Amino acid sequence: MEISEIISQSKEIHQWIVEKRRTIHRHPELMYEEFKTSKLVQETLKDLQIPFQKDIAITGVVGIIGSGEEPCIALRADMDALPIHEETDVDFKSQINGKMHACGHDCHTAMLLGAARILKENEDKIEGTVKLIFQPAEEGGAGGKMMREQGVLEKPKVRQIFALHVAGTMPMGTLASKEGTLLAATSSIKILVKGNGGHAAAPHHTIDPVVTGSKIVVELQTLISRELSPLESGVISITMANAGSATNVIPSTMELQGTIRSLTSEGISKLQNRVKEVAESIAIANRCEAEVSFPGNDYPPTVNDAGCWELGKAAAKDILGQEKVSEMDSIMGGEDFAYYTEEIPGCFSFLGVGNPEIDAVYDVHHPMFKVDEEALSLGTAVHVNTAIKALENLTI
Repeated sequence: MEISEIISQSKEIHQWIVEKRRTIHRHPELMYEEFKTSKLVQETLKDLQIPFQKDIAITGVVGIIGSGEEPCIALRADMDALPIHEETDVDFKSQINGKMHACGHDCHTAMLLGAARILKENEDKIEGTVKLIFQPAEEGGAGGKMMREQGVLEKPKVRQIFALHVAGTMPMGTLASKEGTLLAATSSIKILVKGNGGHAAAPHHTIDPVVTGSKIVVELQTLISRELSPLESGVISITMANAGSATNVIPSTMELQGTIRSLTSEGISKLQNRVKEVAESIAIANRCEAEVSFPGNDYPPTVNDAGCWELGKAAAKDILGQEKVSEMDSIMGGEDFAYYTEEIPGCFSFLGVGNPEIDAVYDVHHPMFKVDEEALSLGTAVHVNTAIKALENLTI
C-alpha cells in the first residue's frame, strides 16, 4: 500500500474508530472481566469477515488477516480498565462508578480495530499473516503471559510483534520510543507486621506494629539511596499502610503494600531479597514479626529489539512526519507486553494524545485523563504501515 492510501483510508474511518472507542469507554471492565469489550471485538471482526479465535486467556481474541502462513507479525492491544472513578466532563464518560479507562486501553482496542478494517480491505496486498491480539488483564493480571502460554505466538509462528500505548503528556500526533530497555521490571510488596495490641494509654504493655511498620517504610528508602549505584535505576514505593480502627487502641497488626521497580529482572530479585531482610530484621529489633511476600506476577522489563524500533520508527515517520517521531529515555512504568518480547523481537511505542486546548493534559492512571481523539486514526495508520513494512522486510 502507498502511504497516501493508508493515511486517506484511516481518515475515512476516523469517526468509526472514535465510536468504537467511546462505546468501550462507557463500559469499562477490569482485568479478566472484559466480556462486553471482547464481544464488541468479536462482533466487529465478524462484520469485517476476519476469522478469529476467542476465549483465549478468558476474554482474549486473536484475529487473522492474510494467508494464514508465515511470515507472520502481530499487532497487540490491551482491553482492560482501571478501578478509578472518572472525573472528566466528556459526554461519553464511564457509566460504571469506580471504573474507568484511565490508561487508554479503549483507544488501543479501537485503533487496532481500525487497522483490522483497513488491512482486511487490502488483504490481497498482504504477503504473509497479520495477527491481531486483543489482550485482557494488562493492569496487574499478566494477561500477556497467559496469552503467550496459550499459544498466540504460534500457528503460524509470530516473528515480530508491535504495540502502541497512548501518552497524555505527549502532544497529539507525536510518537516516541527507543531500542533496548524501555520499561521497568516490576513487583508488588506486601508486609504484614505483627505485634501485640492494647490500650494506647499504656503503650508499655504493648508491642506496637505501627511504630515498627513506620521504621520499615523509612528504612526501605535507603536501599535505593545507599545500596544502588547512582547510575542504576530502582524504585521502592510503599503506597498503602493499613492499621487500627480506634484512636485509643494500638492494633496488633499493620499491613504495608507497595511496588518495586528496576530496569532488570535481576535488579528486582536483588531488591526483593533486601526488602525481606530489612523488614524482618527491623521487626525483630522491635519485638515484632514481619511476614514479607511479593504477590501477583513479577513483570519482566520491556525490551525493544533494535531492528523492530528502526522499522517502527520509519513506519511512524511516514504517517506522522519526520519531526513528530523521537527517541525517549527509559521509564519506570511496567508493561506486560514484556511477556511477548521475552520470546520474540518486538517494539512498544508511545503515541501522544495530549492537547491543552481540550484539557487533555493529564497522564494515564489519573481520574481526569482525557485524549485528543484526532490521534486515533493516526494510530490506526501507524499500525497498518508497521504491519506492511514488517512483512515486506521478512519476505525479502
